[in-house]
Amino acid sequence: MRRLIFALGLTLIAAQPGHTAENVTTFTLENGLEAVVLEDHRAPVVVHMLWYKAGSADEEPGMSGIAHFLEHLLFKATDTLESGEFSDIVSANGGSDNAFTSWDYTGYFQRVAADRLELMMKMEADRMRNIRLTEEDIVTERDVILEERNQRTDSEPGALFSEQRSAAQYLHHPYGTPIIGWRHEMEQLSIEDALDFYKKYYAPNAAVLVVAGDVDPTEVEALAKKHYGPLEPTPDLPERVRLSEPPQLAERRIMYEDARVSQPYVIRTYMAPERDAGDQKTAAALTMLAEILGGSAATSVFGKALQQDTQKAVYTSAFYSGLSYDDTNFGVVIVPGPRLSLQEAEDEMDAVIAKFMEDGVDPVQLERVKTQVRASEIYGNDDVGARAREYGASLTSGLTVQDVQEWPELLEEVTEQDILDAAKMVFDRKKAVTGWYQKPSTQEVTQ
Repeated sequence: MRRLIFALGLTLIAAQPGHTAENVTTFTLENGLEAVVLEDHRAPVVVHMLWYKAGSADEEPGMSGIAHFLEHLLFKATDTLESGEFSDIVSANGGSDNAFTSWDYTGYFQRVAADRLELMMKMEADRMRNIRLTEEDIVTERDVILEERNQRTDSEPGALFSEQRSAAQYLHHPYGTPIIGWRHEMEQLSIEDALDFYKKYYAPNAAVLVVAGDVDPTEVEALAKKHYGPLEPTPDLPERVRLSEPPQLAERRIMYEDARVSQPYVIRTYMAPERDAGDQKTAAALTMLAEILGGSAATSVFGKALQQDTQKAVYTSAFYSGLSYDDTNFGVVIVPGPRLSLQEAEDEMDAVIAKFMEDGVDPVQLERVKTQVRASEIYGNDDVGARAREYGASLTSGLTVQDVQEWPELLEEVTEQDILDAAKMVFDRKKAVTGWYQKPSTQEVTQ
């Protein structure tokens, strides 16, 4: 079942941990770089993360994959480092590093001993503005990302299914374009494309610095001023506005068939609002709705009705992540047992949703979920890297530090009526994509 979740490309969202203000310090440099410092002195380590407010959804039409391509290229040469030397230096200093690209951001991080922080800042600041690319870099690294698409998407039927569903979910918005890019556009990416994106977005006024661990905020600010402060911002950086989604007026259905499918399932995603700065109440209610409907096989509405009581399904879930710059989606999944067809499974899932809408929220279950939220907040404080990632992803998705800190309280305040109101709002089949994932019909075996 873990492989199924990976293929779906889902993150089953529990409440994200929040953190009180006393160990969080913020500052902004004159060139526009925003910074967040999270103090945690339990171990002499630090996580240094640089987030750019640019992901695949910020690409120009026809340039899909350029954000992820550039992420790879940033490990090439700079004015002061040879190609590959960045990671070699991190490793030689006993640390680890990596990078990632999403629709809304691109991030780079290192985890090192606390006394190596200045070295990390020096190198990261260098590649923010001083990358040096060659045509050979473009050719070799373009082959790398194409092979990555081969392995992670083209050879994985679940990934292809997810890609097709996203393209159907968004009629016009760039969230419908895969982060890694469409192959025919990836093949054409050039050095000019990479440098144009780099010069526009890899700038202090389009970045968020997050430093978490055994550090002193005053010293972090001094180091940031020393290494990031001299960097020139991008002049006239445009406001971050994407193509807007037109009204969705008809449900879309996808029947994806592939001989490699090992476990058929039904998934439906509905358009849903994201967490907005200063306005997260609806997102909090949707987060609780996902947990109550499908958060636990033992206690959720889906789990009890379809797995425990009737054993009609081998797996069920509901999921929602409001951490998104623009509108996101709310989803439900059912993996039927051996005696159920996909149509019967979909009907059973819809029947449970209808009954939930009629019966309302069980207050005992709601209190149980809130207890889990409080526990999640406590456990979240133990992982300095997760804390850094939470703030970085939030700030590059349009939220503020205050929004992050208020999130646990908003989850705690969600009422039964809030959840039901959110359910009535989100369960609109005209704004939904229903997908069947199955073997070709000629290979189906009669049960």
